[in-house]
Amino acid sequence: MGLTTPKRKEQDFLGERELPHDVMYGIHTLRSLENFPLTGRPVHAALVRAYGMVKWACAATNADLGAWEEHPEKADAVIMACREMSEGRMDNHIVVDRLQGGAGTSTNMNVNEVLANRALELLGAPRGSYDIVSPISDLNRNQSTNDTYPTALRLAAIRGVRLLQEEVVKLQESFQNAEKRMSHVVKVGRTELQDAVLITIGREMGAYAEAFNRDRWRLFKCEERLRVVNLGGTAVGTGLAAERDYIFRVVEKLRDLTGIGFARAENLVEATQNADLFVEVMGMVKALAASLWKVSNDIRLLSSGPEAGLGEIRLPPRQAGSSIMPGKVNPVIPEAVGQAAMMVYGYEATLSMACAAGTLELNPFMPLIALCMLDSLDLMERSCRIFRELCIEGIEADEKRCAMLIESSTAAATALLPYLGYDKACRALQQAAEQGKTLREVVIGNNWMTVAEFDAAITAEAVCRLGR
Repeated sequence: MGLTTPKRKEQDFLGERELPHDVMYGIHTLRSLENFPLTGRPVHAALVRAYGMVKWACAATNADLGAWEEHPEKADAVIMACREMSEGRMDNHIVVDRLQGGAGTSTNMNVNEVLANRALELLGAPRGSYDIVSPISDLNRNQSTNDTYPTALRLAAIRGVRLLQEEVVKLQESFQNAEKRMSHVVKVGRTELQDAVLITIGREMGAYAEAFNRDRWRLFKCEERLRVVNLGGTAVGTGLAAERDYIFRVVEKLRDLTGIGFARAENLVEATQNADLFVEVMGMVKALAASLWKVSNDIRLLSSGPEAGLGEIRLPPRQAGSSIMPGKVNPVIPEAVGQAAMMVYGYEATLSMACAAGTLELNPFMPLIALCMLDSLDLMERSCRIFRELCIEGIEADEKRCAMLIESSTAAATALLPYLGYDKACRALQQAAEQGKTLREVVIGNNWMTVAEFDAAITAEAVCRLGR
């Protein structure tokens, strides 16, 4: 005879169910697990921790208002449970799928049940003893999914944006270092994939750094949009069933606990109805994805070949590139970064549709918005990090290759215009093509320029000088 797993019974208005005795969640979570086997991934850990912080602010405000003044030990246990969740100690117990119906109610109830059972554990009471600590009456006191979930998402997003901004700054600095390392390497610049004029690899790297500098400031400004919350508005923003003092104090408590300048929305109904701010923030994340996509493509192109392509830079070899072609090493890091950027484009489109699909007093698609927002922040943060650590910091210039391409390119002719003029430069190019010579050989052979003059015209200082 096998051992029978101990069970406990819980009840909601739909009926009674049995749960394993040792799980921290309850009947609402059980039903959610049955209803939403969608992504196979639980709620994002950043959202869980942010939710714990929001619940901490709510519980502390309720305690300040005397909610459990006859049972101070209960207040302490509830607050301690919330604090533990905010610190990441309850991540494994929030098990509902991150994509779910109900505007996030499954997540809120999973959080409430886990916090209630953890508080019961701290009090020495059995799990499921909701007459002592209730997921609804105690952990959801003065609250609704419709104000706690969006607030938790804003907090999680702020933290994610801050982490992403740090990585963007590091990536910008990495390109600035590359600019210094390769400032002396002159190469062919290209427009529309055709030879154009001479430039340096350093100037190219500096341009990439400046693009990421714009991205860091865009992300910095995002936080202003995310600080305005509807906490205290409960179901539709009217504060239904919440104490007036609680409504006016709970956001202040959240601000004190997080150190983030949260402010209560002036119009709580509007802030509960609409999610357009996430479209705005996601637009900034998409702008970063555009920069990463463009720059990663450039890096792939500049390193192409290496013998039969441009081959002007060498990337750190990360892994063998083929199971059949010996010696092949692919630009796998830029390729991976480009794919992450493409995913963010898809997430941004999905998030925009989800935000636009809100109806009347609520947006029921908050879980999808959270999935797109938080996954995108993760993707971009990790992409910036691996791009910097595994690629940009190890880039080297192939100076011989760059010099060879200069001498056989029409781009060098443009640098000679101050010496030859347009017509003579064209003649030099024509002769080089007809005679199978380099531009240098033709110009010097015709005594149109000395060796010293030719070399001076294509130095890094000359090609980067602003104007003549």
